[in-house]
Amino acid sequence: MTATTLDHPKAAIPTVFTQDELGWNAWLDPVPEEALTERQKEGLVDIARAKSPYFRLLAHDPDILRARTLADKDIFYNTRAGLPRAERELAAAAVSRSNGCIYCASVHARFATTHSKRRDDVQRLLDEGVGVDIDPLWNAVIEASVALTATPIAFDKSHVAKLRRLGLDDLAIADLIHAASFFNWANRLMLSLGEPEIR
Repeated sequence: MTATTLDHPKAAIPTVFTQDELGWNAWLDPVPEEALTERQKEGLVDIARAKSPYFRLLAHDPDILRARTLADKDIFYNTRAGLPRAERELAAAAVSRSNGCIYCASVHARFATTHSKRRDDVQRLLDEGVGVDIDPLWNAVIEASVALTATPIAFDKSHVAKLRRLGLDDLAIADLIHAASFFNWANRLMLSLGEPEIR
């Protein structure tokens, strides 16, 4: 890694939230793909992530990257029970919208659209913000996610009670908390290590 802060003066920085695919440029040197060690490749978990400058940047600390990636996969891909994938992705998109992470919001809004088949409702979250009025369940998922984003103590038993009234069981509520909490960390990594680019 060099002591230089990488600059990308020709990059077109997005200024609005979108479901389009975006690029991402690091401010610190990612590990070159051809220089990844076996330990760093293990940290990626999925070798396809070696194409991403974001994951190659995180590969400087492969143990943290591996723990981060396994937590990510368990929270979002382990959907045999609990909260459906669409609502987990909605939580990630809502947190990202609240934190101003245009890149993460684009990725997880697309996933929310894919798993819910409700592209227009997901786009309304991006366009109108986290105060959008969609339907009782999605409103409650967004509200709980944003409470966890504002400060953990803003989320309280009233959110749990509302989610239960709307049919979520304890596992589903825990899944929602995991998805929103994880994405507050993910947004902070993404926003502090680089910036998105319009492809």
